[in-house]
Amino acid sequence: MLGRDLTDVAAAAGIETIPVDVPEIDISRQRTLADQLPTGDWLINCAAYTRVDDAQKEREAAYAVNAEGVRNLGEIAHARGVPILHLSTDYVFDGYVKEELTEQHRANPLSIYGASKLAGEKALRAVGGDFVIVRTQSLFGKHGANFVKAIVRKLKESDAPLRVVADQVSAPTYTRHLADALVRLVQTRPTGLFHITAGGSCSWYEFAQQIVAEIKPGHDVQPITAAELARPAKRPAHAVLSNAKFRQQTRHAMPTWREGLETYFHEEDYFT
Repeated sequence: MLGRDLTDVAAAAGIETIPVDVPEIDISRQRTLADQLPTGDWLINCAAYTRVDDAQKEREAAYAVNAEGVRNLGEIAHARGVPILHLSTDYVFDGYVKEELTEQHRANPLSIYGASKLAGEKALRAVGGDFVIVRTQSLFGKHGANFVKAIVRKLKESDAPLRVVADQVSAPTYTRHLADALVRLVQTRPTGLFHITAGGSCSWYEFAQQIVAEIKPGHDVQPITAAELARPAKRPAHAVLSNAKFRQQTRHAMPTWREGLETYFHEEDYFT
């Protein structure tokens, strides 16, 4: 989802990319990775094991991609003398802090997925060399499965009420806006950790209400708690990331989640 948007946005900015994906390449396979990986001025890793609930019982698979795979890429980048940019997540936090989270807030993941992503961050730091870690959250976009597509599908298939979690707050981020931000960031010679996410914040219930207002006004949306949903993996209740460091680095303000959703619907043409 992000990788394809990043390729398109970079091309529009006149930047050549060499995208690779599974099964062509597998970042968890250390012995063959270096020979398969193209060369360039930057190495950007959008690959991840993202099935949050499945990770609770597939710990080895999650760590293979989100930790060992990241270390493998970091070692190759370091050996080649090129910087690496790696995408991480708000799920490294526990969600107990109600203010916007900066890069200085302490990570404390609640799930195997979050722990595996934090392990990847630590592995990349341990390798050394020039690296950038970008934490983002709640991605939606044209390519791949996401919350917006799931809600739209349900609205088209049924008139039954939607039941959506109202006690988890984040900043849903449109992947094309994130891709634009990443292109801007790499052009500033960054190092270290950055948070990049949509402006503003909302609960999943509020996000669903906005989707319904665009697609099927008047459809019943009912708030529920995360406990009622009883998913295998715990999610942070409030994990809104601060864009302040990114904005200072690039002089660019991220669009809000509402602007991202509006742009997404305009480009996807859901209304025909």
